[in-house]
Amino acid sequence: MTDAHPDVAAVRGFWEGLGLPGLFDTHVHFLPPNIQRAVYAQFDAAGPKIGRAWPIRYRQDHAERVEILRAMGVRRFPTLPYAHKPGIAVYLNDWAAGFARDVPESLWSGTFFPEESAAAYVGELVAAGVEVFKVHLQVGEFHLDDPLLDGVWGLLEDAGTPVVVHAGSGPVGNDFTGPGSTERLLRRFPRLTLLIAHMGAPECAEFLDLAERFERVHLDTTMVFTDFFPPYPGELVPRLRDLGQQGSGKVLLGSDFPTIPYPYAHQLEGLARLDLGDDWLRAVCWENGLRLFGPARG
Repeated sequence: MTDAHPDVAAVRGFWEGLGLPGLFDTHVHFLPPNIQRAVYAQFDAAGPKIGRAWPIRYRQDHAERVEILRAMGVRRFPTLPYAHKPGIAVYLNDWAAGFARDVPESLWSGTFFPEESAAAYVGELVAAGVEVFKVHLQVGEFHLDDPLLDGVWGLLEDAGTPVVVHAGSGPVGNDFTGPGSTERLLRRFPRLTLLIAHMGAPECAEFLDLAERFERVHLDTTMVFTDFFPPYPGELVPRLRDLGQQGSGKVLLGSDFPTIPYPYAHQLEGLARLDLGDDWLRAVCWENGLRLFGPARG
């Protein structure tokens, strides 16, 4: 895979025009091949957890997708595995650790699920230097304040390790999505470092409130400002300016690569259409990610 990929030029033109060294994308997925195939099958079928036609643009194998990201200038990205049932988190974590060893740009990612062993394996990962966790309430069908996770949240609050949380009710909500369990969790563990996926859509206002109220709650932009998502409430945009600027650093670029139905650059164009200024774009697309996650391993 080379710069000849049709999506490369537009992405590079975006960040080069801002004078950035590249992009820091905080919401990218790489999964074990068997799990990846199962995820693709869900999207292909537009099943009950997807809710609409969702053609996947970047269906290449892992090595090709890494090269696409490199060619586009995505300098840092996670793998964000997410456990959908008990007993699978350790398998996903072992696979993600291997990926992190092989791909130096990647953030070493992990996941967990409400189960008796969660605090033990999360503690081992934190001690070893894992950089980010991912949980998905819609898919996993659990609440963040499940009692089986109490020990996990205590560890993560003390460690400061970021957790990407898909808690919003998009694309299809269920009894476990929405801001309720996130707010309950933060009342008990107010120093948790959370990165709310998709800005919590469609409950954008509620999750924006949480990011303003709690010091370490952040929002990622994943898919929100694209034509594929409902319009972001215009009355909230001025608050995003304050939240995303470098001093606050709480809005971070996310894409959901590879499971997106449009070119990677479309997300970037949506951010630019907000007209919040080049300094804001530089903060969101690079500086805030670097501030949250620090320099690359090694």
